[in-house]
Amino acid sequence: MDKSMLADLESLPEADRQRMSAMMEQLQIRDSLRMYNSLVERCFTDCVDTFKHKSLQKQEETCVRRCAEKFLKHSMRVGMRFAELNQGAATQD
Repeated sequence: MDKSMLADLESLPEADRQRMSAMMEQLQIRDSLRMYNSLVERCFTDCVDTFKHKSLQKQEETCVRRCAEKFLKHSMRVGMRFAELNQGAATQD
């Protein structure tokens, strides 16, 4: 959030600020769950081939680990890039 948005939030009545804060928290939780679900679905689809065994085979486990690491690194990089772009947009105002 840029400084003007924070100032706008601070000018709200306490009850509205609390509601806004709760709403933002819910959105963050929803986005986290969405990212986790996407990670599980993508890595499972890419790495698990058969259901012959109760647990993951060694190559499947290795694939899932690599897939999860790549996914998380990518997500972190995208988040950092958005933050950079947001910071640049805030300084242009």
